Formats: sequence, C-alpha cells, structure tokens
Amino acid sequence: MTHVPPPFDPELAGALELIKEMIRPELAPDEIAEVRQGPAIQMLAELDLTMGGTFEVEDRQVPGPEGEPDISLLICRPAAAAASGPRPVIYHVHGGGMVIGNNRVGVEGALAWAQALDAVVVSVEYRLAPEHPYPAPIEDVYAGLLWTADHAAELDGDPERIVLAGASAGGGLCAALALLSRDRKGPQPIGQVLLCPMLDDRNDTPSTYQMAGLGVWDRTANETGWTALLGERRGGPDVPAYAAPARAEDLSGLPPAFLDVGSAETFRDEVVAYASRIWQAGGVAELHVWPGGFHGFDGFAPQAALSQAARAAQLDWLRRLLAVSRPG
Repeated sequence: MTHVPPPFDPELAGALELIKEMIRPELAPDEIAEVRQGPAIQMLAELDLTMGGTFEVEDRQVPGPEGEPDISLLICRPAAAAASGPRPVIYHVHGGGMVIGNNRVGVEGALAWAQALDAVVVSVEYRLAPEHPYPAPIEDVYAGLLWTADHAAELDGDPERIVLAGASAGGGLCAALALLSRDRKGPQPIGQVLLCPMLDDRNDTPSTYQMAGLGVWDRTANETGWTALLGERRGGPDVPAYAAPARAEDLSGLPPAFLDVGSAETFRDEVVAYASRIWQAGGVAELHVWPGGFHGFDGFAPQAALSQAARAAQLDWLRRLLAVSRPG
C-alpha cells in the first residue's frame, strides 16, 4: 500500500514554510529537553493573558493527587460583573505531546471563547513525561478538575457548566478525563472540546504513515511522546483507556463532544474513528475534518481562511452547548 499524503491547504502550506525552521515534524527522545527551552515556549511568558484588561489573572497552587505534589492552575476571570448568575467554566488542558509545555500553551484560544461567551478559564499544569509517566498527567488533570468543581463559586463559575477543552495531548487528556470522571462518578462536564486530540498509542493508522516527515508532528514524534508516557507498554495489549482513550471499550455516557482535525495530519484517522465510536455508543459528537489542515493549524496560522472557519465552528458549537445548558 502506498502512503501518498493529502495536500496541504495552499494558504497553510505557506505558513508551514515560515515556521519550519522553528518546528520540525520529527521529535526524538533526546531532543525533548532542548524543545522545552525553545523560543516557542519562551514566547508564552509574553502573552497578555488579560486580553487587554478583559480578564483578571492569577496562578493558584491547589492540592494534587493524594500523596503527590500540588498543581498549578492558571485562573482567568472576566473583570466585569457577571450579567446574570454564575458563568460557565472552560477547563483547559494544554498540548505538547505529553512531554512539552505548561498551562499557558494554547490558552489564548480558550480565552477568545471565554471573551465571547462571558466564561471563566481554568488552565491546569500537569507533570510531564518521561520524568512523570502515566498515570501522573491524567491524575493531575483530574485533581485540577475536582478543585475547579468544588471551588467554582469562588471564581464566579457554575460547577454544573464545566466544559473540558484541549488540543493535541491536551485533547487526548480531556477525552481521558471525561472517561475517568464518568467511571469515578466525579464532576460531570457538560461538554468536551477535543481539538486534533492525541488518542491512540498504537501509532499505526494510514494517516500516521501518510504524514511521516510532514507537518509539525509526525509518527516519529508521536512514538516519542507515547513511549515517554507509557514506556515499554506503548502499543501493547494492556494500555489503559485513561492513558490512550482510543483503547476505551465503552464510550457511552460521555458528555457531548466537539472533535476537529486536519485531513493532512497524523491524528486524522484516530479522531474520525473516535467520533464514530461515540455515535455507535449512542453518544453525541460533532466532527470536523478540515481539508488540507495540518496539526494545530488554527493556532499556528490563525489568520488563514481555514483557521477562521475552524475557530468559528468551535465557538458556534460552544454557544449552542451553553444555550441548552443555561440554568432556568
């Protein structure tokens, strides 16, 4: 079988050319430390998280999993008084292949939604692999959700209207979090926004082969990330669903999901399969496959026409979700 890749959207292909010197699709284990210190991560310190004064921003240390260190939550609350009642809460989980990043990665997207929807954003810091393999990341993310649900009122937030949201590894962790919270009978989010989520440790779909060496995250990088998280278990028979949600046997009883992915990226086939399995389990999912989109294209090239369409679809879904869930 040949693995001819689908073409990139022409506008996005131009953006890829501009960033290729800073971000390569392959990531080897011995490059993780260097990438963590790279310019892309350093630039996050310069973000205006207040969005021009719209949000009050604080970093708060809260209890981590039992017997483990505290975790850091980035909390962004609208500065203006709430128009009517407690606000919805966007619980954000950052990307970075399970090995890179902090709670500022990708949060500008969640803040843009929150600005439009009058919502609170809570972005969780979790321990990274390989220093902290599974289950450290998902347990940190769950501990942060427990704190957020228990203390939502302090943040002018509504504990009954929490939406999980994340991209790439963050999307995979949100999918795992929805499964874990369902099974532990923990907080029940009203929705999950899974943007190009990292779901399947097996790394063997046709799209993983088609996109080898292309884009910003290929199957070499994917193997690096999953092996860091799972070690020798990666790809084997005993990988838990809370590590790799594609392994879940039961996708029933989950909150409505929004999933999107590019047609020209490694994760395409596993995301399409996950959405299909939610429907097959009787669940609710909206799936977008953006033609010619590479991994995370709307973050790397936000002004591109395809990125604008993707962000509009995300916001539209959130508006409909929150309209249905509005108290009273």
